[in-house]
Amino acid sequence: VCTIPRSGSNLLTDGLRATRQAGMPKQFFLPKSESRYGAELGLDPNADYPGYVRGIVDTKITRNEVFGFKLMSWYLDDFLARLRGTHAFGDAATDDLTMLRNAFPRLRFVHIIRRHKLRQALSTARALQTGLWKVQEGKTALREPQFDAQLIEQSLREAERQENIWCTFFQRIGVAPFHVEYEELCRDYEGTLRGVLDFLKISLPRDARIGPPVTIRQADEISRIWEERFLTERPSTYLPAHG
Repeated sequence: VCTIPRSGSNLLTDGLRATRQAGMPKQFFLPKSESRYGAELGLDPNADYPGYVRGIVDTKITRNEVFGFKLMSWYLDDFLARLRGTHAFGDAATDDLTMLRNAFPRLRFVHIIRRHKLRQALSTARALQTGLWKVQEGKTALREPQFDAQLIEQSLREAERQENIWCTFFQRIGVAPFHVEYEELCRDYEGTLRGVLDFLKISLPRDARIGPPVTIRQADEISRIWEERFLTERPSTYLPAHG
């Protein structure tokens, strides 16, 4: 699952994981998380990165042997460089797509995006201030969010930069990913998840049902007020998306 912050990737990956048929997609290759996953499995990503990659692929699977993971664009290049540096999945002459498929057989790309970029930036600004990147029952904010037009604008520009990394990557490797829109995922949660499963060629048991999401949407009255205020104070900064 290819994404950037505040695009709805937790909503998507939590839903896929809940089917028990689509792997357990998490950020296994986020550098700060690798030591935790490595310790859990008795693997050392620093001493043996190929062993760590293979161990994660072999163990973080569902019963039907499907493996999934989530990747943010901001560490995509570092991840590719680490894979290449091991010489276990290819050498300097191996193209990125071949190297990735050597590491992750039958690899398929799902790209989740958020159409309404301002609301994405508002969500990022709030998460940066509150420390709440995943809103769930029992989780509380570290501090109360305050409207900050500069932080919101910076979040807009950073999201554009990170989204462009994915677009450039897909063009370079010659792959058209399966696109998921956050807004559509919220509107038709079950239908969107089933569309992803169809793309992945994963069949659910006949009696399987997709339950409601466990991730709570952050958007509320504060978000609405902030959106109106930002558009009033900086009208030339953002062209609202339709819908």
